Amino acid sequence: MDLKLGVLALLEAKPDKAGEFRDFLIGGKTIVDQEPGTRTWYAFQIDDTHFGIFDTFADEDARQAHLNGEIPKALGQVGPDLLAKDPELNTVDLLAVKHESGD
Repeated sequence: MDLKLGVLALLEAKPDKAGEFRDFLIGGKTIVDQEPGTRTWYAFQIDDTHFGIFDTFADEDARQAHLNGEIPKALGQVGPDLLAKDPELNTVDLLAVKHESGD
């Protein structure tokens, strides 16, 4: 797997909306499944109200396609209702990757 680039988004849900936001992230996988350039996509929960998304890509075109795709659009629609503040979005360069084949 040739992964060179990533995106890390850190998100804080409103305390009374954390469950809804968690469900939104879980449902986001069906959207990302339609993005051939998004090689891996992780949605995770840090604590009661803090969440994150981490994605990986082989090239900048794939990363830009994702950043201009359906997940950011959907997040823009639900964000004002579910998030306590704007997402912290970071593009990253991957320095080393360990990948094992198999489940």
